[in-house]
Amino acid sequence: MPDTNAHVTSASPDHHLRVDTLTDRPREVLIVVANPTVSSNNHWPVGFWGAELTHPYYELTEAGFRVTIASPAGGKVEMDALSDPRDPSRWSAEDLITMGFVNTPALAALLADTPALDSLDLDRYEALLIAGGQSPMFTFRDNPALHRAVRAFWEAEKVVSAYCHGVAALVDCTLADGTALVAGRTLTGFSNLEEEYGNRAAGVQIMPWRVEDALRERGANYISAGLFKPFAVRDGRLVTGQQQYSSRKVAQAVIAAIGA
Repeated sequence: MPDTNAHVTSASPDHHLRVDTLTDRPREVLIVVANPTVSSNNHWPVGFWGAELTHPYYELTEAGFRVTIASPAGGKVEMDALSDPRDPSRWSAEDLITMGFVNTPALAALLADTPALDSLDLDRYEALLIAGGQSPMFTFRDNPALHRAVRAFWEAEKVVSAYCHGVAALVDCTLADGTALVAGRTLTGFSNLEEEYGNRAAGVQIMPWRVEDALRERGANYISAGLFKPFAVRDGRLVTGQQQYSSRKVAQAVIAAIGA
């Protein structure tokens, strides 16, 4: 049998997916995931939710963007166990995109030593995406590095996006003039209905506070689409998503917002 691969060399024409672009220069976006910590409610190890990184990463790279994965403190980051499709619970066993990510050595290596947010030149990036998970509810709300990054993107008139519990980064974020970023804006995030579902499933109170309640307290117009339905909202340059099943819609809305 002839060797059908014999003629394929590194000099062969590029066979990858072609996308139409508006410019020849590289276009870059930044995804921030949480550093691992321990839940103050239940003393569980917590991190970021797998699909909230991997699904936007897939959408954005397919559209031709270079993606940097960073974390507020830098270093190794870890998925929440239930979001890992290899976990014995099989909670996320159907998540083939995350399964492909964690089983691709070059991609998995990106989680071993993320750059710290403050170490990056934010001018390089056209949009900021902030992923959720359990750790953000304990580490994002009052995180100064995240607030600095959000302000930098917003005041440079770039797209800011957060989804699921990643919206915790926006709740107390103020702009240079002292106004709350979320005040008067329409956005979404993990809903009270979904928090109640999670608490019943776990038999404990999982989160120390609730995104929906905090956003309303800050004067935001919070909306949602129902229990675990994919849902994203765009209010000008602010893009938010309801939960992990919304992360691809968020990435698609970000791509549309920056005109790719």
